Amino acid sequence: MPWNEPGGNNNEKDPWGGRSKRGSKGNSSGTDNVEELTRKLNEKVSSIFGGKSNNGDGNNGDNWNGINKSGALFIGAILLGVWLLTGFYTVDSAQRGVELRFGAYQQTTQPGLHWHLPYPIETVELVDVDKNRMAKDRTHMLTKDENIVDIGVSVQYKIQAPEDYLFNVYLADYEPQQSVGTLYHVMRSAVREVIGRNTMDGILKDNRAGFAPDTLVVMQKILDSYKSGLHVIKVNLTYAEAPKQVKDAFDDANRAREDKDKYKNQAETYEKKVIPAARGKAARIIEDATAYTSQIISKAKGDSTRFEQLALEYHKAPEVTRQRLYLETMEMVMSNNRKIMIDSKSGNNLLYLPLDKLQSSSNSSGQTLSPAIASAVQQRIINKQAKNSRISSRSTSREAR
Repeated sequence: MPWNEPGGNNNEKDPWGGRSKRGSKGNSSGTDNVEELTRKLNEKVSSIFGGKSNNGDGNNGDNWNGINKSGALFIGAILLGVWLLTGFYTVDSAQRGVELRFGAYQQTTQPGLHWHLPYPIETVELVDVDKNRMAKDRTHMLTKDENIVDIGVSVQYKIQAPEDYLFNVYLADYEPQQSVGTLYHVMRSAVREVIGRNTMDGILKDNRAGFAPDTLVVMQKILDSYKSGLHVIKVNLTYAEAPKQVKDAFDDANRAREDKDKYKNQAETYEKKVIPAARGKAARIIEDATAYTSQIISKAKGDSTRFEQLALEYHKAPEVTRQRLYLETMEMVMSNNRKIMIDSKSGNNLLYLPLDKLQSSSNSSGQTLSPAIASAVQQRIINKQAKNSRISSRSTSREAR
């Protein structure tokens, strides 16, 4: 008998009916609620994807299966598209992208927009290759001459090969705590090697300028052997002093060394000043001697030539030549003589002697005429004139007689 016929027990046989009265055979209320919720959800989904609601037709099951498959494919396509879109990434101009497939290195990408298989198949590590990184260290080290020096060093570096930096060396550098990075230990090892090859005076003064280049070469050599992908740009020696316990003694030694250098520089300056002056004076004396030699030789040659000519003229006219030579010689001698000679036999002529001219000429020649000598000369001239006047008067009287 059907469940919906009259006279039947509709409440017990109707599967879509209300609450069952057979509570002792199981709790069917929860199942009914679940079925109702499932039905409503199916209707909602069917309405979304263009299906029809469940109206009791026998074909609703087939329609519902087709609708579920097409909806699942659509949702899957959307999810797949979103997943694929997550594979796009951008590399900045200062960065390089390192693509990894299941953790293994694939390639290094340049700046720009790129795509890779999305996570978890492939991932990308972005590495900043333009950033100048820095590591510092300060410690005590032993020099070649077994002295201890306090050294402070700073190193500037950058990442040159991102793939080597990420995979070849564990913690190539670690900026939050530099002491655990490989570069820090390489820096300290290189500094220790360079200091061990130099004495303390060389580190503090003589080879201070060569310390940084030597350290850079050693560091780069070690990093290249590790294939760390790091490039050292510059090494700076920020501090280099003797330990505090002996610093005063080293300061005294440095001051003494500076004084030595100062005196040495002063001596070299004096040498550079005196030696050229002495060389110039010697060259001038040599030139004067050479000129004097040339002058004397030329004069001697001229005198010999003139003598030969004079001898030739003497043979032609001996008396005339002799008289001319005498007069020329006396003229030369008397022109340089400052004495005045008066001939007493010259008669009554009045002689005028320019004593002021004689005195000025003698003063100009470096000889001073004293007043006593001048008065004596003046008195002698007066007496001479008086004597000449008496002789002249006597001669006149005799001629009158």
